[in-house]
Amino acid sequence: MGELVLAAKITHVPSLMLSETIEPLKGTRDGPINALKLLGQRARERGADTVVVFDTHWISNFGFHINANAWHRGTYTSPEAPHMISDISYDYPGNPDLADLIAVETAKTGPLALAHQVATLPVEYGTIVPMHYMNADKAFSVVPIASPIFASVDENRRFGDAVRRAIEKSKSKAAILASGSLSHQLFENSKLGPEAWNRISSEFNRQMDLRVLDLWQQSRFAEFCAMLPDYTRKCNGEALMADTVMLFGALGWDRFKGKAEQLCDYFPSSGSGQVTVEFHVN
Repeated sequence: MGELVLAAKITHVPSLMLSETIEPLKGTRDGPINALKLLGQRARERGADTVVVFDTHWISNFGFHINANAWHRGTYTSPEAPHMISDISYDYPGNPDLADLIAVETAKTGPLALAHQVATLPVEYGTIVPMHYMNADKAFSVVPIASPIFASVDENRRFGDAVRRAIEKSKSKAAILASGSLSHQLFENSKLGPEAWNRISSEFNRQMDLRVLDLWQQSRFAEFCAMLPDYTRKCNGEALMADTVMLFGALGWDRFKGKAEQLCDYFPSSGSGQVTVEFHVN
């Protein structure tokens, strides 16, 4: 039987990779970079063989989509920000068996889910950035999952629950990564500049993000889940925070009793709120 051995909410902002090479960012993202590396180390120590990524940069309009390719290989340039992420090579194995099982398990309770083995199906940077730091040695198979922007909170919750069931019925020890921001109100073009890398766009959003982190630290997950539908809308959730909703669905929603461990300082990036937090499942 399979097992969920690690679960985390993670940042994937392009400024992580940019901070390794360019000013004025150089060195400013060491904390979140080290947090991703630590998650990779912990996953190895717990015997993980697969990482499931709820990717808020793989946007779907209809249904839930799972990349079931046996291998993910290509060169990626971000269509939304080619000046930030361009010509990035990625090369890591997939896990078709688990991807197919997620689709089958989801079908038992709904909503619609489809697993795809299509050689030309690309991988988005919500997966590529964390794998750059966590999986350079190809230690983990990767199952990217899209964020459906027209799905309800309840559908995303039920899908996350199905992912957990599928993992436990599989032969895999798996990690789940919710890859996306907290609040996500980006700056208007006219307000962009070097200082925007390290500023939040909305004090309201920042205060809500900090409140969420407080609730997580205090293990007040029932209260967080109760506020999550409003949080997704009022704080400009990236892909309506589908990744976070799926993650908590996999954790048991408001019944989750584990501990939250913040692995890097909360930080702003181009107006959005970013953090990496592990939710301990054992």
